Amino acid sequence: MEGGAKKNESSNMKTASTDEDLSDILLQIRASKTPAVINYGASWCRVCNQILPAFQQFSKKFPKLSFVYADIDECPETTQHIRYTPTFQFYRDGERVDEMFGAGEERLHDRLWLHS
Repeated sequence: MEGGAKKNESSNMKTASTDEDLSDILLQIRASKTPAVINYGASWCRVCNQILPAFQQFSKKFPKLSFVYADIDECPETTQHIRYTPTFQFYRDGERVDEMFGAGEERLHDRLWLHS
C-alpha cells in the first residue's frame, strides 16, 4: 500500500504494517468482542490489489464490523499460517468463525453481510 494509504478515511478500517501492529489488533478483536474481518494480502498480489478498494468501500457500508488489512510481507511472523492471498478471516465474539479464500466482490459482500 503506497501513497499514505495507511491512514484511512473510515474509522473502522485499520492497516497492520508490522507484526506488533497485527498482534495488537488481534488482541483488541479478542478482547472487544466486536465482529471483525481481516484481509490478508500482499503488495505483489494482483487479485489482492483489485479487491482492496472494494474492501475499503465495504468498511463504510458495514460500520458495525472492524476491518483490518494486513500485508503478509510486512507481518511475516503473525501471518505465517496464511497460505493464499487474499484470505479473509471473520471474527465474532473474539473467535474466528469463518474464512474465505480469493477475491470476488459479490462473495465478499455477502460474507460481510452475513457477519455484520
